[in-house]
Amino acid sequence: MKTRAAVLYESGVAGPYKETEPLKIEHLDLKPPRRNELLIRVRAAGLCHSDLSVINGSRKRPTPMALGHEAAGEVVEVGEGSDGFAVGDHVVCYFVPSCGECLPCMEGRPALCESGAAANNKGEMLAGDRRLTKDEDDIHHHLGVSGFAEYAVVSKHSAVKVDTDIPFHELAVFGCAVITGLGAVINTAEVKPGSTVAVIGLGGIGMNTLLGAKLTGAREIIAIDMNEEKLQHAQKLGATATFHAQNENVVSNIREYTDGGVDYAFETAGAVPAMETAYHVTRRGGMTITSGLPDPQDQFSFPQVTLTSEERTVKGSYLGSCVPARDIPRFISLYKQGRLPIDHLLGDRISLNDINEGFDRLASGKVSRIIVEM
Repeated sequence: MKTRAAVLYESGVAGPYKETEPLKIEHLDLKPPRRNELLIRVRAAGLCHSDLSVINGSRKRPTPMALGHEAAGEVVEVGEGSDGFAVGDHVVCYFVPSCGECLPCMEGRPALCESGAAANNKGEMLAGDRRLTKDEDDIHHHLGVSGFAEYAVVSKHSAVKVDTDIPFHELAVFGCAVITGLGAVINTAEVKPGSTVAVIGLGGIGMNTLLGAKLTGAREIIAIDMNEEKLQHAQKLGATATFHAQNENVVSNIREYTDGGVDYAFETAGAVPAMETAYHVTRRGGMTITSGLPDPQDQFSFPQVTLTSEERTVKGSYLGSCVPARDIPRFISLYKQGRLPIDHLLGDRISLNDINEGFDRLASGKVSRIIVEM
């Protein structure tokens, strides 16, 4: 069958993207789903910095590649063996397919699936090979989803069946921003009620981290960013204090404000300066958690002695340390109860034809989550 999709042919093209158009809207051939795969009609997909990092070249992926990894849609065909799914089901797609057989999967850590990571690095499906072609040339998949498209074939291990009473443009963000941000708080850090928390970087993941901190009962939630508009938005969502990241005294000011630092500091910007701020505002005995994805060449350093003398912990969080089949329905339930207002984080809804301009706006750092609707 045919599908329209946003295809990246070359990474590192300079902006503005509205003019240089790194993403081309192409008519591709899409092969039918194989065993343990689903054909979905994509209804909405979020623009994320993980997509932007492939476009600007800071995260190397094979090209040509059909981008998009944060998506929601409707099942239109079920491959053999895809038990639990049926035509008409609404699904949320997530960006690490899990084989269920490698050691991390057996340990209950599907975000670290070895087969899923290998497939994602190759731009292939979990079962191997690719399902997208143009003029008989293969098009790579982005993180097993390739959601900036009208239709997509995904592994059943990349999708979670969800309720049908939530709009697709709201469902889409549960596949990346919500599980990454909320999961870092609940699963990775296991934030205790009454704790003090700092969030450095207020993009989609950072704002969801803030919501997670509020949900767990943190008594102090400090928001740090370079954008004043985002800091104001953070206050409306529950931040008890805000600090501008470019203030040269930001670390000392936060340590003074918190009487020595916070219990948990979350770095969500994917930048070394943000990580340095996060580490230095963490108190003795505290935990610094990063869910950002910087350029693989970037290096972060800190005084090693503080790990011992201050019993500090530094942790990474990928996919929010989530078990998606367990956590996505739970988080959706919290949203439906009004306890997780992710709708307050959503920005404009655009068409596939406007996707390059959408990434210009994302790169500017001044917008909420932009959703592409197909």
